[in-house]
Parts: sequence; C-alpha cells; structure tokens
Amino acid sequence: MRDAEALEDGFERNRIRLRAVAYRMLGSLAEADDAVQESWLRLSQSDSDAIENLDAWLTTVVVRICLNMLRSRNTRREELMGVRVPDPVINHADGMSPEDAALLADSVGLALQVVLDTLAPAERLAFVLHDMFDLPFDEIAPLVGRTPATARQLASRARRRVRGIEVQSPDPDVAQQRQVVDAFFAAARSGELNDLVAVLHPDVVLRADEGAARPGESVVVRGAAAVAGRALLFERPLARVRPALVNGAAGVVVTVAGEPVSVMGFTVAGGRIVQIDVMADPERLAHLDLSVLGRA
Repeated sequence: MRDAEALEDGFERNRIRLRAVAYRMLGSLAEADDAVQESWLRLSQSDSDAIENLDAWLTTVVVRICLNMLRSRNTRREELMGVRVPDPVINHADGMSPEDAALLADSVGLALQVVLDTLAPAERLAFVLHDMFDLPFDEIAPLVGRTPATARQLASRARRRVRGIEVQSPDPDVAQQRQVVDAFFAAARSGELNDLVAVLHPDVVLRADEGAARPGESVVVRGAAAVAGRALLFERPLARVRPALVNGAAGVVVTVAGEPVSVMGFTVAGGRIVQIDVMADPERLAHLDLSVLGRA
C-alpha cells in the first residue's frame, strides 16, 4: 500500500495541472475545483497499489468527472439562457499569481472559453486534451468511448469550429491593451460615440451574461456602432472601474460601493477591441474574491 503522505504529495504535484484541465473543460472555476476535489476523494478511496501511473490515473478521473458534468448541463436551467460567459480568472493589473499563470497557459482567454462552450462534450474533451495538453488519441479514445481514429475526427471537427469563429489572439503587450481599454472607458464617460467607434473593430462582438436571474438581459451585440451605443450605457453613478487582468488580458471589474456588478474581459487585436465579454451574473459575482485587486 502506498504511503498516505506520498499519495497526497503525488496529488498535490498534479493539482494545478488538473485544475487547468478541468477549467478548460468546464469554463467554471467552482466546478473545476469540485472536479479536482472529487478526484482526490476517489484517489483516497482507491487501491493505490493498482495505480501504475498516478499522473495518468488522475487525469483520466478528472476528465471523466468533467465529461459527466458537461453532459448533465443539458438538463440544467442556466444552459437554456443562450448567452453564457465562462468564469473569468481575475488578477491584479500588475501581474498574475504563479498558479493562475499555469492555469491560463496557452492563452486561454475568455474569447476561447466562450467558443469551447459551444462544442459538444466529446468534441471539447478531444480538442482540449490533444491540442492543449498534447495527449495522444489512443489515450483520449477510451475516455469518450470511441476509437483513436474517431477521437481524432472529434478533435478535428472541434478545431474547425474554433477556427471558423475566428478567435483572435490578443496583442502581446498588455500595457498597450490597457491603453485601448482606457480609451474605451474615457470615450464612454465623455459620451463621444465617434471616439468609441474608433477603438472598436468594425466586426466587434459583445457578449453580456446577466445570469439566470435576468436571462432577458443577456445579449450578444455585433458591430462597432451597436457596441458603441451599448457602451454608453455602461457608465452608472457611483460605479468604479477597477483595472484588472482578466484571463491574462486587460480587463476591468466594475464595482458599486465595493461590490462587483460586472467583470469585463477585452480582446484587443491590432490595436482595436475585437471582443468584449461581460460577466454580470449576480450569483457568480457574489463569490468573487476581489482581494487580488488590492484595497478598494
């Protein structure tokens, strides 16, 4: 029997990677943490001597837990809302924690997470494990109950869908991203529609997720003029826009009286904003830890 301390050490060595896998699979930090915790419970109750490769065993368990969660979403009310912005990973504007940097390796921005949410569970699993974690298809196949050739087709189909939606990579310089985001809010505050349009890509997309409590207010808005018009509504009395890193890119947390009312992630490419993802679900916002941003 493996020593309990050695087993725990092996799990802790894998925790950050397992959380990254689960976040990419689920787009939910809370569910990702639940999946990782469930994998520990299963490990602690298993015959550890029968486990030849602990890293692979844990990955398999977490992926199967995530797959079950994804399949069960079809019966959950929030999946009927139509617009869902995944949980944002929020850090201080000056930089990310080492754990979040590992979590967001390979530029897992909100824009990509939004696209991943449109994939079927098996497609998402094959794409995430192969394209993001370099797992071979003969290891992916048993997880989805398919042959390696079919698993390859699932990943290829998912890859085409991701490319078809044209998820653009953000400009590499976060400071320059911040200048564009600051210009966006300066124009919104002044009410200058032309200045807003100037910082937006002509085909910019805005997604706003208001949660299950306000499903009618969740929207997708396309085009610079339409997004600029909606942006003029962002400014509200007593609101404070707090700079933050949102999934590693320039973003903001909007607070009123110290309480978050929305998190806004921006994708800035070619010096203009190509996508804005707004998470304003009161239930999820209530669980945000804003201590990473420093004092209000």
